[in-house]
Amino acid sequence: MSTATRGRENPIYRIQVLDRVFQILDRIASEDAGAGLPDIARDVRLHKSTAHRLLMALEHARFVERNADTGRYRLGSRVMELGLSAVSRLDVYQIAGPHLRWMAEQTGETGHLAVLRDGEVVSVLNVESRQTVRTPSAVGARSPVHCTAHGKAALAFAPPEQVAAFLRNRSFKAYTAKTFTTSARLRAELKKVREQGYAVDNEEWETGLRCIGAPVRDSSSNVIAAVSISGPVFRIRPDRISGLAPLVTEAASRISHALGYRPPVSRPA
Repeated sequence: MSTATRGRENPIYRIQVLDRVFQILDRIASEDAGAGLPDIARDVRLHKSTAHRLLMALEHARFVERNADTGRYRLGSRVMELGLSAVSRLDVYQIAGPHLRWMAEQTGETGHLAVLRDGEVVSVLNVESRQTVRTPSAVGARSPVHCTAHGKAALAFAPPEQVAAFLRNRSFKAYTAKTFTTSARLRAELKKVREQGYAVDNEEWETGLRCIGAPVRDSSSNVIAAVSISGPVFRIRPDRISGLAPLVTEAASRISHALGYRPPVSRPA
């Protein structure tokens, strides 16, 4: 009987084998130092000889690597190659769409995705609120970094040298009476943004408009964009910020996760 015939007669067996392989890879990935054969066999509920055969096949294909000294298995170079290939094809705009719509639905306000370009914030994707009074925004529209929620969110989590270069010997245009116009005041504001994880534009760009923004990271932990909501101050009241901000940061986290970002795991001392 040919291999093809056996495969057609036993499709469930082949699916089970694939399922076991995926479980093995997940088990190995869960340990920074890798996992040994006995632990893998026990946790995946396989006989040691079966687990060993699967590991040998994975090792041959470079999906896992075995440490000759410890005998423990770690993810191999092929996994990284495939991951980088997938990440390189990710379209942040396409990925962000569903999460931006979710944020707009949950908050009731217009959602924005923007990127830093040449010292300004450029809008790349928007989902308008269904409210009668709303803040429409056109894709491609540019706005200042220092007085917008998405601008401050992206800048606050940028590399320190980039932040320093942006602030160095600069004064900033006042758009309203609440705009931060000096480097010292903006530096203090960015510190606050980093501490709380989100930024607020409290009528700093336009009187009567309040916004909340959070950073979006890629698989290398770099901030590549920011999301925000914007709405009139009579709806985004100061007492509502603590309830709306987690929805904005959740949307940013979902987009970041879809782009391959994984936050550092806290280890006990």
